[in-house]
Amino acid sequence: MRFPPVLCLAALALGAAARAGSIVGTVTARGPAGAEAAAGGGAYESHRYRLAERVDYDHLADFVVYVDQAVNDPALPPPAEVTVTQRNVSFEPHVLPIVVGTTVRWPNKDTIFHNVFSMSDAKPFDLGMYTKDKEKVPELKFDQLGRVDVYCSIHSQMHCIILVLPSAFFARSDAHNHYAIRGLPAGTYWVKAWQERMPARRIAVRVPAAGEVRQDFTLGLNDLPKY
Repeated sequence: MRFPPVLCLAALALGAAARAGSIVGTVTARGPAGAEAAAGGGAYESHRYRLAERVDYDHLADFVVYVDQAVNDPALPPPAEVTVTQRNVSFEPHVLPIVVGTTVRWPNKDTIFHNVFSMSDAKPFDLGMYTKDKEKVPELKFDQLGRVDVYCSIHSQMHCIILVLPSAFFARSDAHNHYAIRGLPAGTYWVKAWQERMPARRIAVRVPAAGEVRQDFTLGLNDLPKY
């Protein structure tokens, strides 16, 4: 019996879902040795620390956890177009993880001029100066892996990061530092946890054909080599 193509595709998708697993967990940051004692013991009030920024490592946000390798999965849709908005003299969102090949739009929602540019090796560009009245919203395809730091040349506080990743299997942490990467074909993958202020961490994770595997990450400056 021959089945219609739509039914065949649906069956393939259901079969792929039945063979897919998930990686879940939490990702947190740990400050350098002595930082907690300095903050808790009042050392930040001393002359040695009076100009130091108090970094609250327990409340860092914008963690990204992703599969750090290409994943061949015919069920995945092509990269979707996404948006970074210029609003209130800032970029929204501040961190945007995307799969390589994704096109990003850059609308200006403020009534003042902005400029969007990057000097990053992965994607150097300059979209020029424009306001919200620009007829066509600038857009850009990110076709190289890596971190792309983006700025506005006339507003120094404007900065965002485009994290161009090798596959669509990634997740941002939620308000409680939880993450979940779902729909992965069974196998062993390199999984990396990233945050812009912290050293990244990369771990091999074996994903089951069904169900979840838990992998927690703690990113810490103490893991850096000492000189």
